Amino acid sequence: MKRQFNDNAFTGLEAAIVLIAFIVVAAVFSYVVLGAGFFTTQKSQEVVHTGVSQASSSMEIVGYVYGLQDSASLSTLGSITFVVANTAGGTAIDVKQMVVTYVDEDHHDVLTYAADESSIAANEWAVVERYNSDDGTSDMLLEPGEQFELVVAVPNPGVNKAFTVNLQPAAGAVYPIKKTVPPAIEPINLLP
Repeated sequence: MKRQFNDNAFTGLEAAIVLIAFIVVAAVFSYVVLGAGFFTTQKSQEVVHTGVSQASSSMEIVGYVYGLQDSASLSTLGSITFVVANTAGGTAIDVKQMVVTYVDEDHHDVLTYAADESSIAANEWAVVERYNSDDGTSDMLLEPGEQFELVVAVPNPGVNKAFTVNLQPAAGAVYPIKKTVPPAIEPINLLP
């Protein structure tokens, strides 16, 4: 007598195993896609927060930029002076950590903060006056509402020479000051 086997039950078990495998693979794939999405969202959130913090810690010039004649050479500038403040809605900026650079066609110098604010040597800069400082201290934190007058000793640009002074706070955007020395240099010059 010949026995016959019924394979119908085994085929149903195979189908169930394949279905479970598809479900597991789909779950793993969806987990990977969701994880990548969360990672991308987190990175873009960090970029937005960094951009907001840099934009909110920017500074601006208040008023004009003046060029002061060099005492040794009457045909060059010795320094420039201007007043800076926070932009509207800005956060406090530690001016002591700011990097100031001077650039023209002949120079690219990183200037250092002057140890003595009353005597600023070549390639140095300093805060010489603080306005609207509520606490009465001489801290270097430029807070909203305050204004600092800066003097930057420039490497004697001659007449009609274009130059740029870049102010780079520790956090925030670079603020370039692009000016041209006037054709005739007076003791105090309004720089266009």
